[in-house]
Amino acid sequence: MGAHKRPSRLSRARAVSASVSALTLAAVGATVVAPGGADDAEAATVSTAALQIAASKAGAPYQWGATGPYRFDCSGLTQYSFKRAGKELPRTAQQQYNRTRQIPGFSREQGDLVFFHGRGGVYHVGIYAGGNKIWHAPKTGSVVRLERIWTRSVSYGRVNG
Repeated sequence: MGAHKRPSRLSRARAVSASVSALTLAAVGATVVAPGGADDAEAATVSTAALQIAASKAGAPYQWGATGPYRFDCSGLTQYSFKRAGKELPRTAQQQYNRTRQIPGFSREQGDLVFFHGRGGVYHVGIYAGGNKIWHAPKTGSVVRLERIWTRSVSYGRVNG
């Protein structure tokens, strides 16, 4: 009879311990990742870091083919930002589009890539900053800057963690 009570007490103790651990983590601002959610959490961390890195390059001159650290073209900025955040991306906007997981616009999050489409395919890329704005290196004669998305001919891609 005593053996029956012991496992249930142990089970209750484990449950209380798990609850306390989760509450402690929440109180100190830690992230609790559910089983199977590690990839999304890692992707969010990398994307957030990449967004911050791109923003830190505000004012850097545009130069076609440049990949940083002081001059950038559009895909050079995204490649540089993600590489510094710990994730390799290919060189061109089209290659980056092909490498990311495509997501619908309503699911976009800060740090996702925004791809601009034309007749020839993907011609431009930036990093989504929220509020329908992107960080990007627009064109010759301009600088890395935060700007509103100016067209509906875009799609969104998430860089896997």
